[in-house]
Amino acid sequence: MANVRLDDVRKSFGSVQVLHGITLDIASGEFVSLLGASGCGKTTLLRTVAGLETVTSGSISIDGQVVTGLPPEKRDIAMMFQSYALLPHLTVAENVRFPLRMRGIGNREEQAERVKAALETVQLGHLAERRPRQLSGGQQQRVALARAIVSKPKVLLLDEPLSNLDARLREDMQVELIEIHKRLGLTTLFVTHDQEEALSLSDRVVLLNQGKVEQEGEPAVIYSHPATEFASNFIGSANILPARIDDSAAGPVAILPDGQTLPLVREERIRGPVLLVLRQEDLAIAGAGRLEGTVRTRVYLGARNRYVVSLAGQAVRVLAGSDKVFSAGEPVALDIDPSRIRVIVA
Repeated sequence: MANVRLDDVRKSFGSVQVLHGITLDIASGEFVSLLGASGCGKTTLLRTVAGLETVTSGSISIDGQVVTGLPPEKRDIAMMFQSYALLPHLTVAENVRFPLRMRGIGNREEQAERVKAALETVQLGHLAERRPRQLSGGQQQRVALARAIVSKPKVLLLDEPLSNLDARLREDMQVELIEIHKRLGLTTLFVTHDQEEALSLSDRVVLLNQGKVEQEGEPAVIYSHPATEFASNFIGSANILPARIDDSAAGPVAILPDGQTLPLVREERIRGPVLLVLRQEDLAIAGAGRLEGTVRTRVYLGARNRYVVSLAGQAVRVLAGSDKVFSAGEPVALDIDPSRIRVIVA
């Protein structure tokens, strides 16, 4: 295990700047997810840590050693690619052994023991003699993970490793990754565009936007307390409503464009134009409440329904149980606990 330090890392491809001064500290044994939309720079940042891309400026340190100018094989890292990159002519065991051979780690007996241990870690010891073509997608993904951890690297880099799996396999592998990380404690940097993966797997999430860090923090904190409109929309897909905060006899209130009001917690000190962040799962839909709206659409989700409600000229999404159904055109009322309302300065 090792800590990783990125200090003002910048990367340009010709005249196009992709990374705009990224500074990060990743603690030894920490699982950090780089989250963001396609083109935000997360994979480029991962590749600079791996040594597959040279930085334009800034520095990268692993375990206190500056590695900015070192090739990948000198950094004691392992990287698992989205495509898995298994060699089709080799068996599972030979694929896992491959990095040990290339780096001259151990003799043949030691390599065999490491391969066996890595395959047991991913629960594939019984498939050691099969070829990649004889494996399912999920099994191939586990082989690629075993190959990444077999050399016991200081840092494990994962580039969207679950994106090729179907929904059920992704859920299973999320659990696998959590359990493997707990057992091995490898310092891990994980790239994903999937917020659920980032929130479920990580000790810390780093949200990137156009080559810059938009927000970083523990999953529960970054979800519950988005710092910007972009963070609110990207993580949790919240409702963003324009409003104005004013004082009332009962404390601060948020006034919507149509004049409807929402009480806020007394500690709220912002006044004037703001944006309200309302998570769809925090809103309650009923026959009576603080806000009046009209149902536009209902989307059936099995145990729940997602409603789109017209409120103050905005389309507001609400997650509700399936015990009572509201129809399109039906007037409804919405309510929310004031402590669940997040306020962002407009």
